[in-house]
Amino acid sequence: MLNFDIQNHRPLREMVYEELKMQILTGAILPGTRMMEVELADTLGVSRTPIREAIRKLEKEGLVTIKPRRGAYASSISTEDMLEILEVRQNMEGLAAYFAASRMKPDKLDELKDYSDRYNQAFVAGDMDKLIEYDTKFHRCIVDSCNNRVLVQMIEQLQEMVLRFRYIYYDTFKRAENMSAEHKLILDAIARGDEDAARTAADIHIDRLKTLVANEAVPGIPATNREESRR
Repeated sequence: MLNFDIQNHRPLREMVYEELKMQILTGAILPGTRMMEVELADTLGVSRTPIREAIRKLEKEGLVTIKPRRGAYASSISTEDMLEILEVRQNMEGLAAYFAASRMKPDKLDELKDYSDRYNQAFVAGDMDKLIEYDTKFHRCIVDSCNNRVLVQMIEQLQEMVLRFRYIYYDTFKRAENMSAEHKLILDAIARGDEDAARTAADIHIDRLKTLVANEAVPGIPATNREESRR
């Protein structure tokens, strides 16, 4: 049930939309799950109207698929989808790391080091939610420090897809320890101000993930969902 704070003056439909969106992105609502209005309304303690409005908005964002005479479903994500996301992310974040190496301010570098340390602590503790949180913050810090508004806006468009992918990835693959070393290579290159090394380290980081995704079968994740989209 939603936590209704009397100090929160946002419209109910916005809170319902944000809650359902986050549940889809984090995997609390799994890909392919039917979005039953009555059940969701009961769970969140609201009427069906804001649920219906949220589902329509999520459909426009590609997170929900509405099938004629069958209902609404959390959109599927395939291995092919993940590889396409990684291809774009590899190029954009490599460029962001290149710029950040010469443009990152000392306070942001300290912040990046802190996120790297906290990621490592989360790994030792086996805290998957914190691993995802600090992996996200580590890469976000680099993007924020590239000081290129166009690039930042382009990467922001990927953020929700990347977040959804992270939850699938961390639940399926055991790469957390390797990622610590890869983060350190990126961090060290940025700290030295070595633009080319930063870009190369970021590129290798994503490329290794692409290779793993391409070679590993992910339970419940099809190789492609394009056949379904043509029906």
